[in-house]
Amino acid sequence: MMRERQALRPERLRPEPAARKGSARRIKEPRGDRILNGLLVVIMLLLGLSIVYPLIFVVSASFSDPLAVNSGQVSLWPVGFSLDGYKAIFEYPLIFRGLINSIFYGAAVTVFATFATISGGYAISRTDMPGHRLLMMVFVFTMFFAGGMIPSYLVVKSLGMLNTPWAMILPGAMSVWQLIITRTYFQVNVPKELLECSRLDGASDWVFFIRVVVPISKPIIAVNALLFAVASWNSYFNGIIYLTDEHLYSLPMVMRDILLQNSFDPSKMTGVDPAQIEKLKRIADQLKYALIVIASVPPLLIYPFVQKHFVKGMMIGSLKG
Repeated sequence: MMRERQALRPERLRPEPAARKGSARRIKEPRGDRILNGLLVVIMLLLGLSIVYPLIFVVSASFSDPLAVNSGQVSLWPVGFSLDGYKAIFEYPLIFRGLINSIFYGAAVTVFATFATISGGYAISRTDMPGHRLLMMVFVFTMFFAGGMIPSYLVVKSLGMLNTPWAMILPGAMSVWQLIITRTYFQVNVPKELLECSRLDGASDWVFFIRVVVPISKPIIAVNALLFAVASWNSYFNGIIYLTDEHLYSLPMVMRDILLQNSFDPSKMTGVDPAQIEKLKRIADQLKYALIVIASVPPLLIYPFVQKHFVKGMMIGSLKG
């Protein structure tokens, strides 16, 4: 009997098969939820396709043969690979000049506007600043009631900024919406206790702002810098109003002229062979797509480096109003 019991003990200590234990059954989703999830996936795919396809088409058209582009043969992939559009860009002097001007305007606006927005947003977020509520109401008032185009033009003219690079920099160096987002970010992430501790250590408001507030504000700085840079890069309305010198035109202004005219003005093509002008007219459509690609490259190159801070800053800044 003892031997039989000892022989049976290992049998009892062995783990039972999975089939005997029984596995936890997966909770089955209701049929309505599965239909809704499938519908949402289809909608998101359609939205993604509507965003991606125009980009693919523009890139394909910029590398396609001009005749194929003009005849509408390009749908997805390049037809008759050609670099004539990109070659023509560097043969048109105003385009290269506009590209340089856009880079300069974008860098200047980003620096000035980001500094002004960060400084103003922090000042308004301080509840101990006298009149901070009234100042905030004044800023919000300008979002609904602005002076208009003519008063703005008269102000720029009285300051002597007409037909100067400052006309493209200073008018776009402030955004009330971004100021509100920045103020909210500081209200959420800079507690009063931190300011009180810095004052006990003898730090002034300026030292506290530079050494404490700015280092912990990288997300909102990235948000403002990216928004101002993209807005300045795509801006052309201020140039139409304030600029008359073609050498000060930004790239969007040059692109606008090409898109509206759909052809080149021979009077602007000084020093260029007439045969070259005819060639540029023939590849006008392809040149437009090449210009769009070139104008989109800088923002696409910058965004991956600030994406992390951009998303974080936008989410944190929207938690509290």
